[in-house]
Amino acid sequence: MSQTTETTAASPSLLERWRSRVEYQGLSLGLVCALVALALLVADRLTHEQIDVQMQQDRLAVLRQVLPEQLYDNNPLAEAFKLQDPQLGEVEVYPARLAGKLTAIAFQTSNIGYGGPIVQLIAIDSHGHILGVRVLSHKETPGLADKIEISKSEWITVFDGLSLENPTLDKWKVKKDGGRFDQFAGATITPRAVVKSVLQALQFQQRQADQISQQEAQP
Repeated sequence: MSQTTETTAASPSLLERWRSRVEYQGLSLGLVCALVALALLVADRLTHEQIDVQMQQDRLAVLRQVLPEQLYDNNPLAEAFKLQDPQLGEVEVYPARLAGKLTAIAFQTSNIGYGGPIVQLIAIDSHGHILGVRVLSHKETPGLADKIEISKSEWITVFDGLSLENPTLDKWKVKKDGGRFDQFAGATITPRAVVKSVLQALQFQQRQADQISQQEAQP
């Protein structure tokens, strides 16, 4: 009896024998990877909605800077529609409506500055006047060309109230090029790109007037 007990104790258990096999090691590794992947998926699902909500709030905050609150009672982001334009390509338009009537639109546009694309959000009322312009992103030189940011300078507000008739087309340039708008000392390329984008936005609104009107007629 003693010898049998000693032999049993000395022999490896079934679990120990299974652990030493390649199949066990592969299964264990696969299980760990599956658990990690599941944890990442769950975390992504839990945070994705929060990130989307935060992004929506950030966009609405910027929209409020260019769209006066008295002009709309809808959610422009929720009612966004896309237009295909021969000059700007596909443009996502955020409509501002008051009592169901389209009063203004806002959309993004961009041009290449000194350091790369300068992305702007521009709002235009139904009569073709600029309501507001804000720079969303850029890579221009800090301390020199970043005056296009509202937090650094009031320069971007110079476009408020302007239209294709005011100023005339030949004045939609920086002063160095014979136009109306100030450039920055040592940084002409940046304001030149912004002015160009604002002009293109006004031309887009005029060019797409019929398509925008059709969107107004939709419920």
